[in-house]
Amino acid sequence: MSGKRTPFYNLHVSLNAKMTDFAGFEMPIQYPTGITKEHDIVRTGVGVFDVSHMGEFEITGPDRNAFANRVTCNDVGALVDGQAQYSALLAEDGTFIDDCLVYRFDDKIMMVVNAANVETDWKWLVVKKSGINVRLRNISYDVALLAVQGPKSEGLVQSLTKTNLSQIKYYHFETCSVGGVDCFISRTGYTGEDGFELYFRPADAEVMGNTLIGHGRGEPIGLGARDSLRLEAGYPLYGNDIDDTVNPYEAGLGWIVKLDKGAPFTGRTALEAVKRGDVKRNLVGFRMTEKGSIPRHGYDVYLKGTRVDTVRSGGFGPSVGEAIGTTYLPTHSVDPGTAIEIDCRGNKVKAEVVKMPFYKGGSVKKA
Repeated sequence: MSGKRTPFYNLHVSLNAKMTDFAGFEMPIQYPTGITKEHDIVRTGVGVFDVSHMGEFEITGPDRNAFANRVTCNDVGALVDGQAQYSALLAEDGTFIDDCLVYRFDDKIMMVVNAANVETDWKWLVVKKSGINVRLRNISYDVALLAVQGPKSEGLVQSLTKTNLSQIKYYHFETCSVGGVDCFISRTGYTGEDGFELYFRPADAEVMGNTLIGHGRGEPIGLGARDSLRLEAGYPLYGNDIDDTVNPYEAGLGWIVKLDKGAPFTGRTALEAVKRGDVKRNLVGFRMTEKGSIPRHGYDVYLKGTRVDTVRSGGFGPSVGEAIGTTYLPTHSVDPGTAIEIDCRGNKVKAEVVKMPFYKGGSVKKA
């Protein structure tokens, strides 16, 4: 296997992780504990994910907030310093270039994007910069990132910092020291559980990794459990649930579109037309009602005998005990209980639409 490596590569190998290629990086898909056990650890305790493969862009200069507002669909102007928001970069036709997180500092904006889209997103931002008084920096290789997730995550991280973590609200962040490492820590994550994401220098990766992972601390978690956790929580994955053929209204993400924020952001005109003309399809969750088959990405989906889409995300949800997935259906057929069929390797298997998220028992603190 060859590819890019995060600063935690040697740690993964020392922990006997099964490595796989993901977005050009050598990443751990699971550890000897196995995906189901790792999934349960995050639901009941505390797990630590290496997400250093994600991309980070820094925007500085007097027009930084205005620029960020023009290139993302959510409202950066609604943020206060120390607050983050889920948002997206959209094409002119209103479809997704990428989804992202936007962090507002007192002197800069930081944007976190998907690893597979770093180059595409960067080139797009550079084009959009034309004539605007901002400086853009791709700092993806200057940042290491760990996600500490689970109902016991606050207790673990609190034992390593003097900062009062209970004062950090959901989607807010603070600069602090954790285990003697300078970082900034946000109360965010993609598992449906309470947790934090810690950003710091790659040079501190070994110290931070050994501080957070080990006996009596957090357990290492791979990409396999990360996917099952986010699927159960109903979080979309770029390249599966959302892509350059999908707009936010179809994906159930209309809440991140602020048409009236006062900034003519890219994709706004197209989305205004979508909203006026009604949405034709919607992303839905489904569960398999016949036992023995697991829906996988790319399997064909049928409604009343007609192929309507493919499985966008799918797998077995350990916390719900069922095979689950997502797909797009015509808006008139999205009610829970609607019968569909999934073509699982040549066999049409019965399924039904269910309300997302699939798992509703998470510890995430949204207050």
